[in-house]
Amino acid sequence: MADKKIPLRKCIGCNEMKEKRELIRIVRNNEGVMNIDPVGKMPGRGAYICNCTACFDAAVKAKRLERAFKTKIPDEIYQALRESLSESCQ
Repeated sequence: MADKKIPLRKCIGCNEMKEKRELIRIVRNNEGVMNIDPVGKMPGRGAYICNCTACFDAAVKAKRLERAFKTKIPDEIYQALRESLSESCQ
Protein backbone atom coordinates (compact mmCIF):
# COMPACT_ATOMS: atom_id res chain seq x y z
CA MET A 1 0.00 0.00 0.00
CA ALA A 2 1.38 3.40 -0.99
CA ASP A 3 2.01 6.08 1.59
CA LYS A 4 -0.08 9.23 1.40
CA LYS A 5 1.79 12.25 0.15
CA ILE A 6 2.13 14.97 2.81
CA PRO A 7 1.73 18.47 1.36
CA LEU A 8 4.71 20.76 1.97
CA ARG A 9 4.75 24.55 2.03
CA LYS A 10 7.56 27.08 2.40
CA CYS A 11 7.64 29.40 5.40
CA ILE A 12 8.13 33.01 4.31
CA GLY A 13 10.10 33.71 7.48
CA CYS A 14 12.79 31.03 7.50
CA ASN A 15 12.38 29.75 3.89
CA GLU A 16 12.19 26.12 5.06
CA MET A 17 9.86 23.55 3.58
CA LYS A 18 7.57 22.14 6.27
CA GLU A 19 4.35 20.18 6.47
CA LYS A 20 1.30 22.28 5.68
CA ARG A 21 -0.38 21.52 9.01
CA GLU A 22 2.63 22.87 10.96
CA LEU A 23 2.31 26.33 9.39
CA ILE A 24 -0.16 29.18 9.77
CA ARG A 25 -1.83 30.42 6.58
CA ILE A 26 -2.49 34.09 5.98
CA VAL A 27 -4.97 34.73 3.19
CA ARG A 28 -6.06 37.75 1.11
CA ASN A 29 -9.38 37.37 -0.68
CA ASN A 30 -10.54 39.07 -3.90
CA GLU A 31 -11.84 42.12 -2.01
CA GLY A 32 -8.41 42.68 -0.45
CA VAL A 33 -9.46 41.64 3.07
CA MET A 34 -6.71 39.80 4.94
CA ASN A 35 -7.38 37.08 7.50
CA ILE A 36 -5.57 34.40 9.42
CA ASP A 37 -6.84 31.08 8.10
CA PRO A 38 -6.74 28.47 10.89
CA VAL A 39 -8.19 25.67 8.72
CA GLY A 40 -6.27 26.41 5.51
CA LYS A 41 -9.32 26.26 3.24
CA MET A 42 -10.34 29.91 2.77
CA PRO A 43 -10.42 31.11 -0.85
CA GLY A 44 -7.81 33.61 -1.94
CA ARG A 45 -4.06 34.04 -2.17
CA GLY A 46 -2.22 32.55 0.77
CA ALA A 47 1.17 32.71 2.41
CA TYR A 48 2.51 30.39 5.09
CA ILE A 49 4.55 31.16 8.19
CA CYS A 50 5.90 29.05 11.05
CA ASN A 51 4.25 29.22 14.44
CA CYS A 52 7.13 31.14 16.08
CA THR A 53 8.06 34.75 16.61
CA ALA A 54 11.54 34.46 15.07
CA CYS A 55 10.12 33.60 11.65
CA PHE A 56 7.48 36.29 12.01
CA ASP A 57 10.08 38.94 12.86
CA ALA A 58 12.21 37.90 9.88
CA ALA A 59 9.21 38.11 7.54
CA VAL A 60 8.19 41.55 8.84
CA LYS A 61 11.73 42.91 8.66
CA ALA A 62 12.20 41.80 5.06
CA LYS A 63 8.60 42.76 4.11
CA ARG A 64 7.98 39.28 2.76
CA LEU A 65 4.24 39.36 3.52
CA GLU A 66 3.86 42.56 1.54
CA ARG A 67 5.82 41.02 -1.33
CA ALA A 68 3.76 37.81 -1.24
CA PHE A 69 0.45 39.68 -1.42
CA LYS A 70 1.72 42.58 -3.58
CA THR A 71 0.02 45.08 -1.27
CA LYS A 72 0.54 47.01 1.97
CA ILE A 73 -0.28 44.94 5.07
CA PRO A 74 -2.33 46.70 7.79
CA ASP A 75 -0.84 46.85 11.28
CA GLU A 76 -3.91 45.04 12.65
CA ILE A 77 -2.96 41.91 10.71
CA TYR A 78 0.58 42.05 12.08
CA GLN A 79 -0.77 42.44 15.64
CA ALA A 80 -3.30 39.61 15.27
CA LEU A 81 -0.64 37.33 13.82
CA ARG A 82 1.87 38.15 16.56
CA GLU A 83 -0.76 37.33 19.23
CA SER A 84 -1.53 33.97 17.63
CA LEU A 85 2.11 32.81 17.54
CA SER A 86 3.92 30.77 20.13
CA GLU A 87 7.05 32.22 21.72
CA SER A 88 9.83 29.97 20.41
CA CYS A 89 10.76 27.92 17.35
CA GLN A 90 11.35 24.20 17.49
